[in-house]
Amino acid sequence: MAYIKIKRPELSLADKLYVPAIIKGLWLTFKHAVASVRGKSQGGKDMASSGLGITMQYPEQKWDEHLPEYYRGVPALVTDEQDRERCVSCQLCEFICPPKAIKIIPGEIPSDDEWAKVEKRPKEFEIDMTRCIYCGMCEEVCPEQAIYLRQDYAVTGLTRKEMVNDKKRLYEIGGKRIGLVNKWNELK
Repeated sequence: MAYIKIKRPELSLADKLYVPAIIKGLWLTFKHAVASVRGKSQGGKDMASSGLGITMQYPEQKWDEHLPEYYRGVPALVTDEQDRERCVSCQLCEFICPPKAIKIIPGEIPSDDEWAKVEKRPKEFEIDMTRCIYCGMCEEVCPEQAIYLRQDYAVTGLTRKEMVNDKKRLYEIGGKRIGLVNKWNELK
């Protein structure tokens, strides 16, 4: 194996002194500050800013119309058109979740039920929103399209207990999702 010796470039006197770089950075910051005060800051009109910079005045102004389609927000469970649970308690989302925010306790479907072929459904399903990092891995790994990340970003609560969404709350947030669901597919 041959080694190639790379010669580092020689630094000039200006490069050795940090003062020119600091002055350049201060000049750029000053230019942005002046533009903000004059109401000419870049992106100010798009964000409906207050006139001083592009800071959005949050409670009065919302991000809703500025969110991109691919924005990942609050995870939620969804049902199909006939209000049946899509989740089959495969627990893939629980295993893939990096911060371990999801907890599933599987329950069995009675054998006399019309959909007994599915075998399992979640008895308990909880997502701890104080731990969730909105990575979207739970949505990607779900084989039944049962969990989705919605565009909601304002998740609040006064206690830690309020920030744990149980199965009922997750279905309230998620609502119905129309389309093919493998769980209810007769060919499966």
